[in-house]
Amino acid sequence: MTFPKLAAAVLLLVWLGEAFAAAGLPGGGALPQPSSSNCPTRCGDIDIPYPFGIAPECAMPGFNLTCNDEQRALFYGNVEVVGLSLQPAQARMLNVISSGCYNTTSKKMDYNDWHLNFTNTPYRLSHTGNKFTALGCSTLAYISDEFNKGKYMSGCVAMCRRGDLSALTNGSCSGIGCCQTAIPGALQYYRVWFDENYNTSEIYSVSPCSYAVLMESSSFTFLSSYITSPEFYNAHQGRAPVLMDWAIGNETCEVARRKHESYACVSNNSECLDSTNGPGYICNCTNGYQGNPYLKDPKLGCRDIDECADPNNYPCSVAGSCKNLPGKYVCLCPYGYKGDAKIGTCERLSKDQPLQLGAKLAIGASVGVLICLVGFLGIEVIRHKRSTKRQAADRQCDEYFKKHGGEILSEITRDGQGRNIPFTVYTREEMETATNSFDKAKIVGEGGQGTVYKAILRGTPVAVKRCKEVDESRTKDFVQELVILCRIDHPNIVKLLGCCLQYEAPVLVYEFVQNRTLQELLHPKKHHRTTSSCVVTLGTRLKIAAQSAGALAHLHSAERPILHGDVKPANILLGDGWVAKVSDFGCSTIDEKTQDVLKGTPGYLDPLYLLEYQLTDKNDVYSFGVLLLELLTGMKPLSKERNGLTLTVMFQESMADGTLHQLLDEGIADEVNMEVIRGVAELANQCLLVPGTRRPPMKRVAEVLRCLADKVQERAQPPLVLQDLMLADVGRSTSSSLCTHSQTTGFYSLETKAALSIEYAR
Repeated sequence: MTFPKLAAAVLLLVWLGEAFAAAGLPGGGALPQPSSSNCPTRCGDIDIPYPFGIAPECAMPGFNLTCNDEQRALFYGNVEVVGLSLQPAQARMLNVISSGCYNTTSKKMDYNDWHLNFTNTPYRLSHTGNKFTALGCSTLAYISDEFNKGKYMSGCVAMCRRGDLSALTNGSCSGIGCCQTAIPGALQYYRVWFDENYNTSEIYSVSPCSYAVLMESSSFTFLSSYITSPEFYNAHQGRAPVLMDWAIGNETCEVARRKHESYACVSNNSECLDSTNGPGYICNCTNGYQGNPYLKDPKLGCRDIDECADPNNYPCSVAGSCKNLPGKYVCLCPYGYKGDAKIGTCERLSKDQPLQLGAKLAIGASVGVLICLVGFLGIEVIRHKRSTKRQAADRQCDEYFKKHGGEILSEITRDGQGRNIPFTVYTREEMETATNSFDKAKIVGEGGQGTVYKAILRGTPVAVKRCKEVDESRTKDFVQELVILCRIDHPNIVKLLGCCLQYEAPVLVYEFVQNRTLQELLHPKKHHRTTSSCVVTLGTRLKIAAQSAGALAHLHSAERPILHGDVKPANILLGDGWVAKVSDFGCSTIDEKTQDVLKGTPGYLDPLYLLEYQLTDKNDVYSFGVLLLELLTGMKPLSKERNGLTLTVMFQESMADGTLHQLLDEGIADEVNMEVIRGVAELANQCLLVPGTRRPPMKRVAEVLRCLADKVQERAQPPLVLQDLMLADVGRSTSSSLCTHSQTTGFYSLETKAALSIEYAR
């Protein structure tokens, strides 16, 4: 399909806008007031309040706008402005809609990506009024701040399962054809692009295009016709409204007030408010005043509101009793009355004689007795409420225990001989004591399935995982799965020890593994400094891979197959002697189910699962194939430094053109073991095959890896030691350390290790 030529023209405007923004906000000196009575205050239908203005002498530095008289349109640089306001401090602009459409002539996708640069300007993208919106049936759109320099990156996935358009629902933006996500505050750079692995080349006849744009959330309502036609793009000629927060300078009110020459809140009866979106401040008129707080002119600045002239908004219960005062108003009772005429409590003044002493004493005694009685009743009411609250809490615990299948669990964890299966059902009191009522200070990590806390239960160090939710329709399946998981006894799988079912969502208890993860070993954090480089040998990498594959094969071969669903380095813990332990399963489904919500980690997800939401053992095989690529290359599956090019695509291209050696991690790239490396690469390639039926089972993957590991010719892997890390209370040991050539040994703290193990959890 063909889009308006406006899109191509607007792409040129962004560069001009960036050049304008780069000019920045002038610093130093007094902020000017409008120097001419001829300064325009309107462009077309848009009011232009100061500090905005047309021409430099009419605006505060950084707030200069341009009015196109022919178009009757207002611009900031080359971005059209369609609204300005002082309260709230916002500007409404038009943002270009990025698109990706299938070209029936070239048989390729045509992409129209977009970015805006508001750095060094008073403007910030509103994080409360905007949402990043993606539309399409096979769409993965990314949003980030300044490319290769920024710290923010996110994305949105919009899918139609198996191309079924009947599931599209007007007004619903839940991931089916439409996805929306929030952005962080203080964002001044905006860039959008699409993942080319998700495109409309296969479905262009029904859904030819994908769209993505950061836009005002209140201006968007999803229509199913947006997926099958260019209606969304054409509605505003390829643009959508976006809200920009603005502020004065980069200082707080406290600092700005001390710089009298440059302080912007110059009107009498004005006040300063710190910006809620990034640095800087804004001005406002105090209560009872209205006008422009940035102007000194008393006729245009903050002026007293005559409340008495607006009785609908400032009423008095007694007609004609309103009196206007600076910044407020009062309602006076008529002569001979007392009280408050605002709320209608005017009472005639009494002409009777004062009460006698006896009457005053009687009234005082009555009031005293009444106060004592009210106090006694209040104490009893409080006691009764506390007792009722405790009883309600106990009933709630029992209800949760039954809802999550506690009674069923108690029955099936006991065999016919009356001996308990090695699985502990903990009480709520034990959980509260061990975690200090789930104190935030004990949190060691948080993922999509739940939050992990460190704890000591019955004298044993454990990791306590509080699940976020569980499907009530699968209560019986859930408790049976817990029993199956606790019976798994494999040296390379983190063991499930027990649970507590007296909460709204189940709490699971796992064995404690006190070393870090494969994720941190391959991609160490900057603050984890070592005395020399950490080189993990090829043999050690293949040993870890073989043990992990064996653990997954063990899960897949269970009587009821257990599907991990989120295989990645962050979920493989490394114990003493480089022993791998697969972790982070237990809150999700055990066997093959159709998923209602997307689970997993971008970069490791099987493309077939994205289309069908059908979890199978072949999805784990695909994710493990990506993990093998990380072990060979030392690179992450997704990186903004590669312009959206995934590791799997780079690998498949290198296998096709014979340049695999260029991708290899320099720590393992040697000619002696090149034959083994090619064998691992071929195995990874088989794990990534589509359809999934062509992929080998995990048992076969583990066997091949063990054979390849035996063929490696190299020196032994030295123990690795970390330096400059906080040592945990569990002690120190050189046998479990993980970096080379240092005289200092030690463990990671429990918080660091557990956080790393769920850093990218579902």
